[in-house]
Amino acid sequence: MTSVTYFRAQAYNNAVANHRLLNACGTLTDEDLAARRTGFFPSIVHTYNHILTVDWFYVSALEGACVGYSAFEPEIPFPAMADIDREQRAVDRRLIAVCDALDEAGLAATVAMIRPKGTQTERADRTLLHLFQHQIHHRGQVHTMLAGTAAAPPQLDEFFMGDENERALRATDFAALGFDEDAIWR
Repeated sequence: MTSVTYFRAQAYNNAVANHRLLNACGTLTDEDLAARRTGFFPSIVHTYNHILTVDWFYVSALEGACVGYSAFEPEIPFPAMADIDREQRAVDRRLIAVCDALDEAGLAATVAMIRPKGTQTERADRTLLHLFQHQIHHRGQVHTMLAGTAAAPPQLDEFFMGDENERALRATDFAALGFDEDAIWR
C-alpha cells in the first residue's frame, strides 16, 4: 500500500465511522444527546460539536485556506443532532476530496494553520495523521457514551480488512454513502 492509498483510505474510513455513529446518535432525543456523561467533553452533543469544529479547522488548512480559531466560535455551533449530522457529513466529503487529490508531493507539502500566537506550519501527512487520531479519539468517547443510552454503539472497525466477509459488513454503508470499494483502494 502506498502512502497516498493509506491516507485516502483513512479519509473514507473516517466518513464510514461518522456515518454509523451519526446514525446511532440520530435516534436519541435532544435530552439524551445533551445529558451529562463521562468523557473529555460532558455530553454527546458537546463531543460531536468538538469533532466537527476541529475538522473545520484542519480541513480548511489542508485545503489551503485555514479558517483559524473562528472554527471554534461558538464552542457548540449546533445543539441539534440533525445540524451536526449535515455539517459533519459535509466536512467528511471535503476531507475525502483533499485525500483523493493527494500525491506524494502533496503529502510532503506545507500546511499553514492559523493559531492565536501565529501561523504554525506542518507537513500535510503529519497534519492528516494528527487529524485522524483526533477523530478516532473523540469518536471513541461518543461510542462509549452511547452505551449509557437506548442507542446501541455501532461497529466502527470493519473497514480495512479486504476479504469478502469483511467487505459485506460495510456494503450497506458504502451504498448509502455512494462509496466504491475498489476506487478507495486503487
